[in-house]
Formats: sequence, structure tokens, C-alpha cells
Amino acid sequence: MTKHPLPGSERKLAPGSKVVAQCDPSEAIQVVVVLRRKDEQQFDQLMKKIEAGAPDARPLTREELEQRFGASADDVAKLKAFASQHRLAVVREDASARTVVLGGSIDQFQKAFDVQLHDYEHHSMGRFRGRTGAISLPDDLHGVVKAVLGLDDRPQARPHFRIRPPFQAARAQQTSFTPLQLASLYHFPQGDGSGQCIGIIELGGGYRKADLDSYFSSLGVQAPKVVAVGVDQGGNHPTGDPNGPDGEVTLDVEIAGAIAPGASIAVYFTTNSDAGFIDAVSRAVHDTANKPSVISISWGAPESVWTAQSMNAFNDVLQSAAAIGVTVCAASGDSGSNDGVSDGGDHVDFPASSPYVLACGGTSLQGSGQTVTHEVVWNDGANGGASGGGVSGTFAVPAWQEGLSASGVRGAKRALTGRGVPDVAGDASPLTGYDVIVDGSNTVVGGTSAVAPLWAALIARINGAKGAPVGFVNPKLYKAAGACNDITQGNNGSYAATAGWDACTGLGSPNGAKVAAAL
Repeated sequence: MTKHPLPGSERKLAPGSKVVAQCDPSEAIQVVVVLRRKDEQQFDQLMKKIEAGAPDARPLTREELEQRFGASADDVAKLKAFASQHRLAVVREDASARTVVLGGSIDQFQKAFDVQLHDYEHHSMGRFRGRTGAISLPDDLHGVVKAVLGLDDRPQARPHFRIRPPFQAARAQQTSFTPLQLASLYHFPQGDGSGQCIGIIELGGGYRKADLDSYFSSLGVQAPKVVAVGVDQGGNHPTGDPNGPDGEVTLDVEIAGAIAPGASIAVYFTTNSDAGFIDAVSRAVHDTANKPSVISISWGAPESVWTAQSMNAFNDVLQSAAAIGVTVCAASGDSGSNDGVSDGGDHVDFPASSPYVLACGGTSLQGSGQTVTHEVVWNDGANGGASGGGVSGTFAVPAWQEGLSASGVRGAKRALTGRGVPDVAGDASPLTGYDVIVDGSNTVVGGTSAVAPLWAALIARINGAKGAPVGFVNPKLYKAAGACNDITQGNNGSYAATAGWDACTGLGSPNGAKVAAAL
């Protein structure tokens, strides 16, 4: 049987990784295989309408998506035949999400996909299972399989939150806000999101019910219904360390829940690997039990650390979300225009750079009551964090960004050569951050992580009042000049804020009432 490399599956060693051992050949692992869509051409035509904001672009139901554009029975059968030939078990199959999870030993997977797996050690990633080179597939699966994820389990993404450092006298301007105060400053429309579900994606950590109860009661808000959904080997496992992923999980739930307490909140917990991340977002998009109408993602990584197969598979899931009218809000990153990559270049964060998400950047805010007195790009200096933003090196300029340009700090304006990030913004500096309770302590947190659930809660309020999801919002927001507070001061490193869209804060921070009218 001849085999060919799966396009985009090549893995490189992360600089600084070293091999510490051969993997134990008998160790049991699971791998997620992503299959192609039925009727790809029809789907592309539908997406063109949705991306253009065409008035007749009706979103599909989850059921229609599965029937018309799920995986074909024939493709699933081919993969199962391949699995049984290599004595791999089918753990789970989901035709609507086009995924099949296979289980088996490392030895079986190495033979099935022609790969060598080793244990690696890396100073920041710790110990992980990895591979180099490409994955190979037999001829009859060529074009059928889009991605094979999970052979490599290196940590894929990082959370985008920052806990405020201890008080410094020099920074006497520190203030903080509750989510409700921000909803008021940003003129969010009335409503509590009732009838909606907000999906939140988490790659580790957990929340404690006692934290949520005491937080919502301190705000005088009825506690929302929160459910934990375990994906693959994930689950709600608080670590007791507020600086770890617990900070991310609790922040996301508390912000979304405070602003939209009438909505239910489904938290999808998974492992921090590309397979886990993609599978959790897919589970949220296709979830027919909780049915989230908006999804908040506060994790990401520079485009440069993703394989092409992972990015394409993830982007496909985000495209499905747009097709069924689910709004996805993603944090644009906390490390300014280089996204924490030290190669001297500019980078954007993915999944924020996908054209199918609402990418959320950061500002630094002052104000009280319903009046914002001062709002600039979030940039607290080299170690303090700054709004992620820039130009994608992977995705083309979407229809709704055509004709826009990014302004550099030296005043040069360049027409966009790729998808511009972010689309919108909101308060993100830890120095003007959010009051939350994490692992029993009152703390102030910032980061673009806070902006994704802030926008998700706004969308949930709008959906609740409208009685229908607003769906893929980007074309409408870009058309509705003035729905956001334009941020014209500050920079995120290489890019500067200007009138109109910019690569620091996008269209600006929300004027909730105007956003509701535009959608």
C-alpha cells in the first residue's frame, strides 16, 4: 500500500526542545481525525453570502449543517476500515463535526501513520510527546482526511490574562471596575441574556462554585446556571493557583455571568494541545444539548507555532460556527505587535486571526457612571502587556476589511495584505482592570482574555432581547460606522491607533446600544 504525506502536517521541533526518551510503545493514546465536508462547493457559496453580509444569507440549523455538510458515510467507512486494519479502536464518531476519535497504542499509531514519537523536554513547555516531519496516509484516504491531531501533545496555547502586579506608588492612577460598571460605561442595552447559552473554552484549570456564588452575590446578581462539559480528557479541575489557568476560567465565567446572568454558561474543558483545543471548540459549535449562541475563547498562540493542518481544521470549525449563526469572540493576545515572539518581526495570534471570529483587542480606560473620560490603546510597557494586533500572514483580507490600511507608529499607512487584527476592543489593562474573585481571593485582572467574555455577554444580551442570534457579526459591524468608540491614541509596539479601524483596537470599544442597533 503506497502512502503519501498529509499536506500541512509537517511538525518542526520547537527551538530549545531536546529528546529525553523513546515513547513507551504500549502506552494508550487517542487521536482526533478530521474528515472533509460533503458538498464543499455548495458550502463555499453559502459562506460567500454570509461573509458579504447578504440579506438573504440565512444561517443553517445544526441539523441542516450535519445533513448537508457533515462527513459522508462513505468517508467515515473508509477511515474505519483503515483503523481496523491497524487494530485501532473507534472511540467516538461525530458526522456533524466531521471527527472520528481513534484509540490505540503508540506502536499502533506509529505504524498506521508512519511517524516516530519521542518524549521531549522544553524549558517553558515542560515534558511532552512530539514528532517531527509529516504524517503519511494511504491513497484511499488522500483528500478524505483533512487533519490528524493528537499524536503530538505539546502545549499549544496560552491564556491571555494578567493579574495586576502589587501596588506601586508611581502608578497611583490604578482603578478597577466590576463587569456591571463596564457594561454601564459602555452603554450595554438592558437585558440579562435569558434564553441564551454562552460557551466558554478552557484548556485547563477550573472554577470553584463557592467563588462564583460569593462573587455574584457581592454584585447583587442572581447566579447564572454554569455547566462543565468535559472534552477528551478534560474536566473542571481547579488547581488552587490563581496565577495558573484557574485565573482564566474564573475570570471568563464571572465576567460573562455578571453581565448576562439570565444566560446559561457552558464551560468546555479540554487538554492544552492542538487536538484538545480544536475538539473543544468543535464540541461547543455542534452541541445540540446546550446550544451556545455565542462562544468566548481567551486562549491562543502566534500563527507561527501552528501547523497548517491544525490551523485549517480549526478555521473550518469556526466557519461552521458562522454558518449556523454562532458568534465567536476571541482574545487578540497580551504581548503587543510581536505576540511574544522574539524574532524581531510582527505576529498575530490565532484563533483571533481567523476571519470567522470577532477578534477582541485591549484598551486602558478611565471613567465613571456612564461616561468614559479617557480611553487609549492598552500598552503598559515591555513587561506590563499590550493589545495584540497586526496583519495575518495566513489569512487573506476578508470582504468586510477591503480598502483598510494599518498605520505604523512612524506614521506610514500600509494597505492590508492579510486579515487585520483585532476587530473590536474593550478595557484590558490590569491597571484599569476587572474586580474578580479567584480561588477565594479578591483580585484585579486584565488582559484581552477579559474582552472576549465582555463582548460575548453583550452579544448574549442582544440575542436575548432579539429572540434570535445575531450570528456572524463582522460584516455588519464594519458597515455600521460609529457603533464603537473610536480609539485614536496609543500604540501596541509597531502599530498606532488612528481614526477608524486600526491594528491595535480595531473599530474600537463597544457602545452597546449602537452595537445592538447595528446588529
